[in-house]
Amino acid sequence: MRAVVFDAFEGQPEVREVPEPSAPPGGVVVRVMATGLCRSDWHGWAGHDEITLPHVPGHELAGVVASTGAGVERWAAGDRVTVPFVCGCGRCEWCRAGQAQVCPGQEQPGFTHWGSFAELVALHAADTNLVAIPGDVGFEAAAGLGCRFATAYRALAGRARVTEGEWVTVIGAGGVGLSAVMIARALGGRVVAVDRNPAALAAAAELGAEHTLLTGGDVPAAVAELTGGGSHVAVDAVGAEQACSDAILSLRRRGRHVQVGLLPPVGGHPRVPMARVIGWELDVLGSHGMAAVDYPEMMALIARGRLDPRRLIERTIGLTEAASLLPVFDTTTVAGMTMIDPRLI
Repeated sequence: MRAVVFDAFEGQPEVREVPEPSAPPGGVVVRVMATGLCRSDWHGWAGHDEITLPHVPGHELAGVVASTGAGVERWAAGDRVTVPFVCGCGRCEWCRAGQAQVCPGQEQPGFTHWGSFAELVALHAADTNLVAIPGDVGFEAAAGLGCRFATAYRALAGRARVTEGEWVTVIGAGGVGLSAVMIARALGGRVVAVDRNPAALAAAAELGAEHTLLTGGDVPAAVAELTGGGSHVAVDAVGAEQACSDAILSLRRRGRHVQVGLLPPVGGHPRVPMARVIGWELDVLGSHGMAAVDYPEMMALIARGRLDPRRLIERTIGLTEAASLLPVFDTTTVAGMTMIDPRLI
């Protein structure tokens, strides 16, 4: 099969022919119809994750089951499926409690094993992790549900528990940030979106952000003025020290911060304004994807027309362009999701 492969961290990825995967016991092989290019993929390429080389990236995907391994009961060849980027083992106490996103034995396509920048991908514990794609949801939209959309949904609905009328500040208007804008609005929140890219802010406004701010100024002061004292909830959807700090300092007293973006080390560890966290009794919450059992609530909002993930797709590219784009994705100006169709050259 054709796949994007890199042999060294920060090395140039290339498209090459590699052996097709086999379905593991309890797992499946999925023929990839769409897969997203995400900042997390860049982190893996840059060496910020424990990855065995050579490696095929890609962790948010949708496709059709091509084959099943021994013991799979709920799925068969031909089923249209997506999957959370965190795949639980299906056996531990966390998976049994419906919290597969923190499973100690989790697998992550594109990180713990070869991922979905390929024509085929192997997935583990299918009966725990696969999610059926409704007939009226396309593969590109469904692929975005696996990481950015699901991550934003759990961050706001499951972790921060946004309620009607609350102010939500979203730092970063890329794929996960724009997902957060849409979801916050669907939950009744009022949104302030912050980004360095005017086009991304325009997209955020179109998706329901009440206010938009360019980075570079005093973001916390501007948020405090716009919201009458600070937001109730803040999200770092970038994964940068400044974004995390701006998000926390944008909160009002007793506010809730959700860290979604991955924070690479800065001099050992990122510096976080913990004095403000303590003095204002702020909640700092992590959010790590969403378990498959929680997808029905999100799917229900999509079915009712409250959420439309198709609005987040900016462009669709092939594997060759994906190989060229991955090394520069952290600095590329985008205003939405970039999707890969492995069937394209």
